[in-house]
Amino acid sequence: MQVVQITAGMDAPHFELPDADMQPFNIASQLGKKNVVLYFYPRDDTPGCTMEANEFSDLEEEFAKFDTIVIGISRDDCLSHATFRDKYGLSVLLLSDPDARVCRRYGVMYEKESGTDPGRSVDGHKKISIKRSTFVIDKQGKLRHVMYGVQSHGHAQEILNVIKGLK
Repeated sequence: MQVVQITAGMDAPHFELPDADMQPFNIASQLGKKNVVLYFYPRDDTPGCTMEANEFSDLEEEFAKFDTIVIGISRDDCLSHATFRDKYGLSVLLLSDPDARVCRRYGVMYEKESGTDPGRSVDGHKKISIKRSTFVIDKQGKLRHVMYGVQSHGHAQEILNVIKGLK
């Protein structure tokens, strides 16, 4: 699997994906208006992903003070996103990327071994998964901060601090 790595200073890849209500969201619609925190996560309603989404949602008003919206992307479908959002009262915008088209453009896909033992595969198969990653995009559409392989707990506050430092 070819891995794309994007770095700070590059133009953020443009995309359009459906949200939890099946409405299209185009990242270009934020140009000149809002900074964007774009975070990729493996699955709806799992412990780490729930913690991350809740922490970002809890800081929604703080992000808004800095003209910033928070968007989460996973390969789950729109219905799963709606259930996840409603179950936890999430305020972050959740986008569905079932074919991983956008995930690949941002370089967050990786192969991981299937099975319970690290380094072992089940029947020689590897599973494709999303590496928890976050991208801060400024109002001009430039990547200002890129983090691959983040930890969910405390991450939202860490990103808020990055947003506060944008000039």
